[in-house]
Amino acid sequence: MRFSEIADLSGRVAETRRRREKIGLLAACLRRMPTAELPVGAAYLTGYLPQGRIGVGAATLRRSVSTTVAASPALALLQVHEALDRIAGTTGSGSSAKRQDLLGELFGRGTPREQDFLLRLLLGELRQGALEGLMADAIGQAAEIPVAAVRRALMLAGDPAAVAVAALTEGTAGLAGFTLKVLQPVKPMLAQSAEDVADALQRLGSAAAFEFKLDGARVQVHKSGKDVRVFTRRLNEVTSAVPEIVEALQCLSVRDVILDGEALALRPDGTPQLFQTTMRRFGRKIDVAQMRQELPILALYFDCLHLDGEDLIDRTADERFRALADQLDAECLVPRLVTRDAAQARHFLEHALRLGHEGVMAKALDTPYEAGNRGAGWLKVKRTHTLDLVVLAAEWGHGRRSGWLSNLHLGARDSVAGGFVMLGKTFKGMTDQMLAWQTERLQTLAMAREDATVHVRPELVVEVLFNDIQASPHYPAGLALRFARVKRYRPDKTAANADTIQTVRALFEQQMGPEARIS
Repeated sequence: MRFSEIADLSGRVAETRRRREKIGLLAACLRRMPTAELPVGAAYLTGYLPQGRIGVGAATLRRSVSTTVAASPALALLQVHEALDRIAGTTGSGSSAKRQDLLGELFGRGTPREQDFLLRLLLGELRQGALEGLMADAIGQAAEIPVAAVRRALMLAGDPAAVAVAALTEGTAGLAGFTLKVLQPVKPMLAQSAEDVADALQRLGSAAAFEFKLDGARVQVHKSGKDVRVFTRRLNEVTSAVPEIVEALQCLSVRDVILDGEALALRPDGTPQLFQTTMRRFGRKIDVAQMRQELPILALYFDCLHLDGEDLIDRTADERFRALADQLDAECLVPRLVTRDAAQARHFLEHALRLGHEGVMAKALDTPYEAGNRGAGWLKVKRTHTLDLVVLAAEWGHGRRSGWLSNLHLGARDSVAGGFVMLGKTFKGMTDQMLAWQTERLQTLAMAREDATVHVRPELVVEVLFNDIQASPHYPAGLALRFARVKRYRPDKTAANADTIQTVRALFEQQMGPEARIS
Protein backbone atom coordinates (compact mmCIF):
# COMPACT_ATOMS: atom_id res chain seq x y z
CA MET A 1 0.00 0.00 0.00
CA ARG A 2 1.23 3.48 -0.80
CA PHE A 3 1.83 5.95 1.99
CA SER A 4 -0.28 8.46 0.06
CA GLU A 5 -3.34 6.26 0.56
CA ILE A 6 -2.98 6.58 4.34
CA ALA A 7 -2.34 10.33 4.13
CA ASP A 8 -5.31 10.87 1.80
CA LEU A 9 -7.60 8.72 3.95
CA SER A 10 -6.64 10.62 7.10
CA GLY A 11 -7.55 13.87 5.34
CA ARG A 12 -10.91 12.48 4.20
CA VAL A 13 -11.70 11.21 7.70
CA ALA A 14 -10.81 14.60 9.19
CA GLU A 15 -13.05 16.41 6.70
CA THR A 16 -16.01 14.08 7.28
CA ARG A 17 -18.39 15.29 9.95
CA ARG A 18 -20.43 12.11 10.49
CA ARG A 19 -18.90 9.49 12.75
CA ARG A 20 -20.52 6.60 10.86
CA GLU A 21 -18.92 7.74 7.61
CA LYS A 22 -15.53 8.12 9.30
CA ILE A 23 -15.77 4.55 10.58
CA GLY A 24 -16.79 3.26 7.16
CA LEU A 25 -13.79 4.89 5.48
CA LEU A 26 -11.38 3.43 8.03
CA ALA A 27 -12.97 -0.02 7.91
CA ALA A 28 -12.75 -0.17 4.11
CA CYS A 29 -9.05 0.70 4.28
CA LEU A 30 -8.36 -1.96 6.92
CA ARG A 31 -10.10 -4.64 4.82
CA ARG A 32 -7.90 -4.05 1.78
CA MET A 33 -4.65 -3.57 3.71
CA PRO A 34 -2.19 -6.50 3.41
CA THR A 35 -1.69 -8.33 6.71
CA ALA A 36 2.01 -7.40 6.86
CA GLU A 37 1.10 -3.70 6.66
CA LEU A 38 -1.75 -3.75 9.19
CA PRO A 39 0.39 -2.98 12.27
CA VAL A 40 1.86 0.12 10.62
CA GLY A 41 -1.27 1.33 8.83
CA ALA A 42 -3.51 0.94 11.89
CA ALA A 43 -0.94 2.71 14.07
CA TYR A 44 -0.59 5.66 11.69
CA LEU A 45 -4.34 6.04 11.31
CA THR A 46 -4.70 6.02 15.11
CA GLY A 47 -2.13 8.79 15.37
CA TYR A 48 0.90 7.11 16.88
CA LEU A 49 4.27 5.69 15.83
CA PRO A 50 5.19 2.02 16.35
CA GLN A 51 8.69 3.31 17.21
CA GLY A 52 7.35 5.47 20.03
CA ARG A 53 9.86 8.32 19.90
CA ILE A 54 12.45 8.80 17.19
CA GLY A 55 14.74 11.14 19.13
CA VAL A 56 13.88 14.33 17.23
CA GLY A 57 12.36 17.45 18.76
CA ALA A 58 9.53 19.56 17.34
CA ALA A 59 11.79 22.36 16.08
CA THR A 60 14.02 19.90 14.22
CA LEU A 61 10.98 18.18 12.75
CA ARG A 62 9.65 21.44 11.36
CA ARG A 63 13.06 22.32 9.93
CA SER A 64 13.21 18.91 8.25
CA VAL A 65 10.20 19.57 6.04
CA SER A 66 11.76 19.78 2.61
CA THR A 67 11.18 22.52 0.07
CA THR A 68 11.68 19.75 -2.47
CA VAL A 69 8.51 17.76 -3.03
CA ALA A 70 7.69 14.72 -5.10
CA ALA A 71 5.63 15.37 -8.22
CA SER A 72 3.56 12.24 -7.61
CA PRO A 73 3.20 9.69 -4.78
CA ALA A 74 5.95 7.08 -4.80
CA LEU A 75 6.55 6.20 -1.14
CA ALA A 76 5.33 2.81 0.07
CA LEU A 77 3.86 2.57 3.57
CA LEU A 78 6.54 0.16 4.77
CA GLN A 79 9.28 2.33 3.25
CA VAL A 80 8.25 5.15 5.58
CA HIS A 81 8.15 2.75 8.52
CA GLU A 82 11.64 1.41 7.72
CA ALA A 83 13.01 4.95 7.33
CA LEU A 84 11.64 5.92 10.75
CA ASP A 85 13.18 2.74 12.19
CA ARG A 86 16.57 3.86 10.89
CA ILE A 87 16.12 7.35 12.29
CA ALA A 88 15.06 6.05 15.72
CA GLY A 89 18.03 3.67 15.75
CA THR A 90 20.63 6.33 14.91
CA THR A 91 22.78 6.96 17.99
CA GLY A 92 26.26 8.06 18.95
CA SER A 93 28.45 10.99 17.95
CA GLY A 94 26.85 13.17 15.30
CA SER A 95 23.54 11.30 15.57
CA SER A 96 21.42 14.46 15.80
CA ALA A 97 22.72 15.77 12.47
CA LYS A 98 22.38 12.32 10.91
CA ARG A 99 18.77 11.98 12.07
CA GLN A 100 17.97 15.39 10.62
CA ASP A 101 19.57 14.44 7.30
CA LEU A 102 17.57 11.20 7.16
CA LEU A 103 14.37 13.08 7.99
CA GLY A 104 15.04 15.67 5.31
CA GLU A 105 15.60 12.91 2.79
CA LEU A 106 12.35 11.19 3.79
CA PHE A 107 10.31 14.40 3.61
CA GLY A 108 11.87 15.24 0.26
CA ARG A 109 10.44 12.02 -1.22
CA GLY A 110 6.87 12.97 -0.28
CA THR A 111 4.17 15.02 -1.92
CA PRO A 112 2.89 18.10 -0.03
CA ARG A 113 -0.02 16.08 1.41
CA GLU A 114 2.29 13.25 2.47
CA GLN A 115 4.68 15.73 4.07
CA ASP A 116 1.86 17.40 5.99
CA PHE A 117 0.50 14.07 7.25
CA LEU A 118 3.95 12.81 8.25
CA LEU A 119 4.80 16.02 10.11
CA ARG A 120 1.56 15.98 12.09
CA LEU A 121 2.01 12.27 12.84
CA LEU A 122 5.54 12.83 14.15
CA LEU A 123 4.46 15.86 16.20
CA GLY A 124 1.52 13.99 17.72
CA GLU A 125 -0.88 16.52 16.20
CA LEU A 126 -2.92 14.23 13.99
CA ARG A 127 -6.50 15.35 14.62
CA GLN A 128 -9.22 13.52 12.75
CA GLY A 129 -11.68 13.04 15.60
CA ALA A 130 -11.62 10.49 18.47
CA LEU A 131 -8.74 8.55 16.94
CA GLU A 132 -8.65 5.40 19.05
CA GLY A 133 -12.41 5.22 19.53
CA LEU A 134 -12.93 5.50 15.78
CA MET A 135 -10.35 2.79 15.15
CA ALA A 136 -12.06 0.41 17.59
CA ASP A 137 -15.35 0.77 15.73
CA ALA A 138 -13.60 0.47 12.37
CA ILE A 139 -11.81 -2.73 13.40
CA GLY A 140 -15.09 -4.24 14.56
CA GLN A 141 -16.82 -3.31 11.29
CA ALA A 142 -13.93 -4.51 9.11
CA ALA A 143 -13.62 -7.85 10.93
CA GLU A 144 -17.40 -8.22 11.38
CA ILE A 145 -17.11 -8.84 15.11
CA PRO A 146 -18.75 -7.07 18.10
CA VAL A 147 -17.21 -3.71 18.84
CA ALA A 148 -17.44 -4.45 22.59
CA ALA A 149 -14.92 -7.29 22.11
CA VAL A 150 -12.58 -4.95 20.24
CA ARG A 151 -12.87 -2.24 22.90
CA ARG A 152 -12.07 -4.71 25.69
CA ALA A 153 -9.02 -5.99 23.78
CA LEU A 154 -7.87 -2.39 23.27
CA MET A 155 -8.39 -1.67 26.95
CA LEU A 156 -6.10 -4.54 27.91
CA ALA A 157 -3.56 -4.31 25.10
CA GLY A 158 -3.30 -0.53 24.70
CA ASP A 159 -2.18 -1.23 21.11
CA PRO A 160 -4.71 -0.67 18.29
CA ALA A 161 -2.29 -2.09 15.73
CA ALA A 162 -1.96 -5.45 17.52
CA VAL A 163 -5.72 -5.62 18.06
CA ALA A 164 -6.38 -4.84 14.39
CA VAL A 165 -4.09 -7.67 13.27
CA ALA A 166 -5.68 -10.17 15.67
CA ALA A 167 -9.25 -9.17 14.79
CA LEU A 168 -8.76 -9.16 11.03
CA THR A 169 -6.75 -12.39 10.87
CA GLU A 170 -8.36 -14.48 13.64
CA GLY A 171 -11.68 -12.82 14.45
CA THR A 172 -13.15 -12.91 17.96
CA ALA A 173 -10.94 -15.86 18.90
CA GLY A 174 -7.86 -13.75 18.25
CA LEU A 175 -9.03 -11.11 20.72
CA ALA A 176 -9.30 -13.67 23.52
CA GLY A 177 -5.52 -13.59 23.80
CA PHE A 178 -5.57 -10.04 25.13
CA THR A 179 -5.73 -10.38 28.91
CA LEU A 180 -4.44 -8.43 31.86
CA LYS A 181 -0.82 -9.47 32.41
CA VAL A 182 1.36 -8.57 35.36
CA LEU A 183 4.43 -6.56 34.26
CA GLN A 184 2.58 -5.43 31.10
CA PRO A 185 0.96 -2.00 31.62
CA VAL A 186 -2.61 -1.13 30.67
CA LYS A 187 -4.00 2.29 29.97
CA PRO A 188 -5.25 4.04 33.11
CA MET A 189 -8.88 4.84 33.73
CA LEU A 190 -9.55 8.57 33.39
CA ALA A 191 -12.14 10.89 34.87
CA GLN A 192 -14.77 13.30 33.64
CA SER A 193 -15.22 16.72 35.28
CA ALA A 194 -17.89 17.84 37.73
CA GLU A 195 -18.77 21.41 38.64
CA ASP A 196 -18.63 20.78 42.41
CA VAL A 197 -19.19 18.01 44.95
CA ALA A 198 -22.97 18.44 44.85
CA ASP A 199 -22.94 17.99 41.07
CA ALA A 200 -20.74 14.91 41.49
CA LEU A 201 -23.09 13.33 44.05
CA GLN A 202 -26.12 14.03 41.87
CA ARG A 203 -24.50 12.47 38.79
CA LEU A 204 -23.27 9.41 40.67
CA GLY A 205 -26.72 8.97 42.16
CA SER A 206 -25.85 7.68 45.64
CA ALA A 207 -23.05 7.55 48.17
CA ALA A 208 -19.65 8.04 46.56
CA ALA A 209 -16.01 7.65 47.52
CA PHE A 210 -14.20 10.99 47.64
CA GLU A 211 -10.40 10.88 47.41
CA PHE A 212 -7.74 13.58 47.45
CA LYS A 213 -6.77 14.49 43.88
CA LEU A 214 -3.01 14.63 44.13
CA ASP A 215 -1.04 16.82 41.73
CA GLY A 216 1.72 14.31 41.12
CA ALA A 217 2.65 11.75 38.49
CA ARG A 218 0.21 8.94 37.76
CA VAL A 219 1.96 5.60 38.26
CA GLN A 220 0.95 2.01 37.60
CA VAL A 221 3.08 -0.38 39.66
CA HIS A 222 3.36 -4.09 38.85
CA LYS A 223 4.85 -6.72 41.17
CA SER A 224 5.57 -10.35 40.31
CA GLY A 225 7.63 -11.99 43.01
CA LYS A 226 10.54 -9.61 43.65
CA ASP A 227 10.28 -8.10 40.17
CA VAL A 228 8.69 -4.64 40.46
CA ARG A 229 8.16 -2.33 37.51
CA VAL A 230 6.79 1.22 37.46
CA PHE A 231 5.00 2.75 34.48
CA THR A 232 3.79 6.28 33.78
CA ARG A 233 0.36 7.38 32.60
CA ARG A 234 1.64 7.01 29.03
CA LEU A 235 2.86 3.47 29.82
CA ASN A 236 6.56 4.38 29.70
CA GLU A 237 8.66 2.35 32.13
CA VAL A 238 10.45 4.47 34.76
CA THR A 239 11.45 1.75 37.24
CA SER A 240 15.11 2.75 37.49
CA ALA A 241 14.22 6.39 38.28
CA VAL A 242 12.17 5.62 41.41
CA PRO A 243 13.98 2.98 43.51
CA GLU A 244 12.10 3.88 46.71
CA ILE A 245 8.78 2.93 45.08
CA VAL A 246 10.30 -0.37 43.96
CA GLU A 247 11.72 -1.15 47.41
CA ALA A 248 8.43 -0.41 49.16
CA LEU A 249 6.54 -2.84 46.89
CA GLN A 250 9.19 -5.56 47.22
CA CYS A 251 8.39 -5.72 50.93
CA LEU A 252 4.75 -6.68 50.30
CA SER A 253 3.89 -10.28 51.12
CA VAL A 254 1.60 -10.56 48.08
CA ARG A 255 3.23 -12.27 45.10
CA ASP A 256 1.44 -10.69 42.10
CA VAL A 257 -0.28 -7.33 42.14
CA ILE A 258 -1.04 -4.34 39.89
CA LEU A 259 -1.63 -1.03 41.67
CA ASP A 260 -2.81 2.33 40.39
CA GLY A 261 -1.69 5.44 42.19
CA GLU A 262 0.04 8.78 42.24
CA ALA A 263 3.66 9.59 43.00
CA LEU A 264 4.64 12.96 44.40
CA ALA A 265 7.48 14.70 46.14
CA LEU A 266 6.71 16.38 49.45
CA ARG A 267 8.17 19.38 51.20
CA PRO A 268 9.47 18.92 54.76
CA ASP A 269 6.12 20.17 56.10
CA GLY A 270 4.27 17.43 54.20
CA THR A 271 2.72 19.66 51.53
CA PRO A 272 3.22 18.64 47.89
CA GLN A 273 6.04 20.03 45.79
CA LEU A 274 5.32 21.73 42.48
CA PHE A 275 4.23 19.30 39.78
CA GLN A 276 7.30 20.17 37.71
CA THR A 277 9.51 19.43 40.72
CA THR A 278 8.03 15.96 41.12
CA MET A 279 8.47 15.30 37.41
CA ARG A 280 12.23 15.94 37.69
CA ARG A 281 12.49 12.47 39.21
CA PHE A 282 10.98 10.76 36.17
CA GLY A 283 13.33 12.23 33.59
CA ARG A 284 16.44 11.21 35.52
CA LYS A 285 18.60 8.35 34.21
CA ILE A 286 21.85 9.22 35.99
CA ASP A 287 22.58 10.42 39.51
CA VAL A 288 19.38 8.74 40.69
CA ALA A 289 20.85 8.13 44.17
CA GLN A 290 21.66 11.84 44.55
CA MET A 291 18.21 12.87 43.35
CA ARG A 292 16.67 10.41 45.78
CA GLN A 293 18.41 12.22 48.62
CA GLU A 294 17.54 15.69 47.35
CA LEU A 295 13.97 14.94 46.26
CA PRO A 296 12.51 11.80 47.85
CA ILE A 297 9.33 10.58 46.24
CA LEU A 298 6.30 8.85 47.72
CA ALA A 299 3.64 6.74 46.01
CA LEU A 300 0.08 6.68 47.30
CA TYR A 301 -2.40 4.19 45.82
CA PHE A 302 -6.13 4.30 45.13
CA ASP A 303 -6.88 1.16 43.08
CA CYS A 304 -5.95 -2.50 42.67
CA LEU A 305 -6.34 -4.10 39.23
CA HIS A 306 -4.92 -7.58 39.91
CA LEU A 307 -4.17 -9.61 43.02
CA ASP A 308 -2.44 -13.00 43.14
CA GLY A 309 -3.75 -14.47 39.91
CA GLU A 310 -7.16 -12.78 39.96
CA ASP A 311 -8.06 -9.85 37.70
CA LEU A 312 -10.12 -7.25 39.56
CA ILE A 313 -10.94 -4.80 36.78
CA ASP A 314 -14.48 -6.16 36.43
CA ARG A 315 -15.08 -5.99 40.18
CA THR A 316 -16.78 -2.95 41.70
CA ALA A 317 -14.70 -0.01 42.88
CA ASP A 318 -15.67 -0.80 46.47
CA GLU A 319 -14.39 -4.38 46.16
CA ARG A 320 -11.18 -3.24 44.53
CA PHE A 321 -10.50 -0.73 47.28
CA ARG A 322 -11.12 -3.32 49.98
CA ALA A 323 -8.58 -5.59 48.28
CA LEU A 324 -6.15 -2.66 48.15
CA ALA A 325 -6.64 -1.77 51.82
CA ASP A 326 -6.05 -5.40 52.82
CA GLN A 327 -2.58 -5.30 51.24
CA LEU A 328 -1.27 -1.81 52.08
CA ASP A 329 -0.86 0.19 55.26
CA ALA A 330 -3.14 3.20 55.61
CA GLU A 331 -0.27 5.67 55.07
CA CYS A 332 0.23 4.20 51.56
CA LEU A 333 -3.38 4.92 50.53
CA VAL A 334 -4.80 8.12 49.09
CA PRO A 335 -7.04 9.71 51.79
CA ARG A 336 -10.65 8.68 51.22
CA LEU A 337 -14.15 9.46 52.46
CA VAL A 338 -17.34 7.58 51.57
CA THR A 339 -20.43 9.77 51.93
CA ARG A 340 -23.68 10.83 50.34
CA ASP A 341 -23.68 14.12 52.27
CA ALA A 342 -22.66 17.18 50.22
CA ALA A 343 -21.57 19.17 53.30
CA GLN A 344 -19.19 16.41 54.37
CA ALA A 345 -17.83 16.17 50.83
CA ARG A 346 -17.27 19.95 50.67
CA HIS A 347 -15.39 19.85 53.97
CA PHE A 348 -13.23 17.04 52.58
CA LEU A 349 -12.55 19.08 49.43
CA GLU A 350 -11.59 22.16 51.46
CA HIS A 351 -9.25 20.04 53.56
CA ALA A 352 -7.55 18.70 50.40
CA LEU A 353 -7.13 22.23 49.03
CA ARG A 354 -5.67 23.52 52.32
CA LEU A 355 -3.04 20.77 52.13
CA GLY A 356 -2.04 21.97 48.67
CA HIS A 357 -3.73 19.29 46.56
CA GLU A 358 -5.67 19.85 43.32
CA GLY A 359 -9.11 18.91 44.64
CA VAL A 360 -10.93 15.61 44.98
CA MET A 361 -12.03 12.64 42.91
CA ALA A 362 -15.59 11.40 43.32
CA LYS A 363 -16.03 7.72 42.45
CA ALA A 364 -19.10 5.53 42.15
CA LEU A 365 -18.81 2.51 44.42
CA ASP A 366 -20.33 0.02 41.98
CA THR A 367 -18.37 0.62 38.76
CA PRO A 368 -15.66 -1.53 37.12
CA TYR A 369 -12.23 -0.23 36.13
CA GLU A 370 -12.58 1.15 32.61
CA ALA A 371 -8.96 1.10 31.46
CA GLY A 372 -8.22 3.78 28.88
CA ASN A 373 -11.70 5.32 29.13
CA ARG A 374 -12.92 8.56 30.65
CA GLY A 375 -15.56 6.73 32.65
CA ALA A 376 -18.72 8.30 34.05
CA GLY A 377 -18.00 6.56 37.36
CA TRP A 378 -15.01 8.81 38.08
CA LEU A 379 -15.51 12.57 38.40
CA LYS A 380 -12.88 15.17 39.24
CA VAL A 381 -13.70 18.28 41.25
CA LYS A 382 -10.99 20.93 41.14
CA ARG A 383 -10.69 24.55 42.10
CA THR A 384 -10.83 26.69 38.97
CA HIS A 385 -9.84 30.30 38.40
CA THR A 386 -10.58 32.80 35.65
CA LEU A 387 -8.59 35.59 34.07
CA ASP A 388 -9.58 38.14 31.45
CA LEU A 389 -6.83 37.91 28.82
CA VAL A 390 -6.17 39.44 25.42
CA VAL A 391 -5.99 37.45 22.18
CA LEU A 392 -2.56 38.08 20.61
CA ALA A 393 -2.76 35.58 17.73
CA ALA A 394 -4.62 32.50 16.53
CA GLU A 395 -3.70 29.42 14.52
CA TRP A 396 -5.70 27.80 11.73
CA GLY A 397 -7.25 24.52 12.89
CA HIS A 398 -6.87 20.96 11.63
CA GLY A 399 -9.40 18.21 10.94
CA ARG A 400 -12.97 19.24 11.62
CA ARG A 401 -11.67 22.72 12.56
CA SER A 402 -10.08 23.24 9.15
CA GLY A 403 -11.03 26.69 7.87
CA TRP A 404 -11.44 28.11 11.37
CA LEU A 405 -9.01 30.08 13.50
CA SER A 406 -8.83 27.87 16.55
CA ASN A 407 -5.76 27.87 18.81
CA LEU A 408 -5.67 31.21 20.64
CA HIS A 409 -2.46 32.85 21.91
CA LEU A 410 -3.32 34.46 25.25
CA GLY A 411 -1.64 37.47 26.82
CA ALA A 412 -1.84 39.41 30.08
CA ARG A 413 -1.38 43.19 30.19
CA ASP A 414 1.94 44.47 31.56
CA SER A 415 0.97 47.48 33.67
CA VAL A 416 4.63 48.44 34.24
CA ALA A 417 6.44 47.97 30.93
CA GLY A 418 3.38 48.27 28.73
CA GLY A 419 2.25 45.82 26.08
CA PHE A 420 1.16 42.23 26.66
CA VAL A 421 2.94 39.11 27.91
CA MET A 422 2.00 35.74 26.44
CA LEU A 423 0.87 33.07 28.94
CA GLY A 424 0.07 30.18 26.62
CA LYS A 425 -2.38 28.88 24.06
CA THR A 426 -5.72 27.09 24.11
CA PHE A 427 -8.19 25.63 21.62
CA LYS A 428 -10.48 24.18 24.29
CA GLY A 429 -13.97 25.24 25.33
CA MET A 430 -15.03 26.69 21.97
CA THR A 431 -18.38 25.98 20.35
CA ASP A 432 -18.79 25.92 16.56
CA GLN A 433 -20.61 29.24 16.82
CA MET A 434 -17.71 30.77 18.74
CA LEU A 435 -15.17 29.40 16.23
CA ALA A 436 -17.07 30.87 13.30
CA TRP A 437 -17.40 34.27 15.01
CA GLN A 438 -13.78 34.53 16.11
CA THR A 439 -12.49 33.44 12.69
CA GLU A 440 -14.31 36.33 11.05
CA ARG A 441 -13.52 38.84 13.77
CA LEU A 442 -9.83 38.00 14.15
CA GLN A 443 -9.19 38.34 10.43
CA THR A 444 -10.39 41.94 10.63
CA LEU A 445 -7.73 42.50 13.33
CA ALA A 446 -4.90 40.74 11.47
CA MET A 447 -1.51 42.47 11.50
CA ALA A 448 0.78 39.72 10.19
CA ARG A 449 0.66 36.11 9.05
CA GLU A 450 3.31 33.48 9.75
CA ASP A 451 2.69 29.97 8.41
CA ALA A 452 -0.54 28.86 10.11
CA THR A 453 -0.54 31.72 12.64
CA VAL A 454 -2.43 35.00 12.29
CA HIS A 455 -1.08 37.76 14.57
CA VAL A 456 -3.77 40.28 15.53
CA ARG A 457 -4.15 43.66 17.13
CA PRO A 458 -4.54 43.09 20.90
CA GLU A 459 -8.14 44.20 21.23
CA LEU A 460 -10.31 41.15 21.97
CA VAL A 461 -10.70 40.14 25.62
CA VAL A 462 -11.57 36.55 26.45
CA GLU A 463 -12.44 35.06 29.86
CA VAL A 464 -10.28 31.99 30.41
CA LEU A 465 -10.83 29.21 32.94
CA PHE A 466 -7.73 27.46 34.25
CA ASN A 467 -6.77 25.14 37.09
CA ASP A 468 -3.51 26.70 38.21
CA ILE A 469 -0.38 28.52 37.08
CA GLN A 470 2.90 26.76 36.49
CA ALA A 471 6.48 27.79 35.88
CA SER A 472 7.36 27.50 32.20
CA PRO A 473 10.55 28.30 30.27
CA HIS A 474 8.56 28.52 27.04
CA TYR A 475 6.95 31.91 27.67
CA PRO A 476 8.50 35.35 28.39
CA ALA A 477 7.14 35.69 31.93
CA GLY A 478 8.30 32.21 32.91
CA LEU A 479 4.68 31.31 33.64
CA ALA A 480 1.89 29.45 31.85
CA LEU A 481 -1.74 28.61 32.57
CA ARG A 482 -2.46 24.94 33.23
CA PHE A 483 -5.51 23.37 31.55
CA ALA A 484 -6.69 26.68 30.10
CA ARG A 485 -10.04 26.74 28.28
CA VAL A 486 -12.25 29.51 26.94
CA LYS A 487 -15.34 30.40 28.96
CA ARG A 488 -16.62 33.35 26.89
CA TYR A 489 -15.59 36.51 25.10
CA ARG A 490 -15.95 39.79 27.00
CA PRO A 491 -17.22 42.44 24.55
CA ASP A 492 -17.91 44.65 27.56
CA LYS A 493 -14.17 44.95 28.24
CA THR A 494 -11.31 46.55 26.34
CA ALA A 495 -7.69 45.41 26.41
CA ALA A 496 -7.01 48.11 28.98
CA ASN A 497 -9.34 46.25 31.36
CA ALA A 498 -7.58 42.88 30.96
CA ASP A 499 -5.82 41.25 33.91
CA THR A 500 -2.16 42.11 34.34
CA ILE A 501 0.95 39.95 34.41
CA GLN A 502 1.57 41.39 37.87
CA THR A 503 -1.73 39.87 39.01
CA VAL A 504 -0.76 36.54 37.48
CA ARG A 505 2.60 36.54 39.28
CA ALA A 506 0.87 37.32 42.57
CA LEU A 507 -1.55 34.43 42.04
CA PHE A 508 1.36 32.10 41.28
CA GLU A 509 3.23 33.10 44.43
CA GLN A 510 0.07 32.76 46.53
CA GLN A 511 -0.58 29.34 45.02
CA MET A 512 2.93 27.92 45.33
CA GLY A 513 4.53 29.80 48.19
CA PRO A 514 7.49 32.20 48.39
CA GLU A 515 10.01 29.64 47.08
CA ALA A 516 8.20 29.74 43.72
CA ARG A 517 8.78 33.48 43.25
CA ILE A 518 9.45 34.50 39.65
CA SER A 519 11.91 37.37 39.26
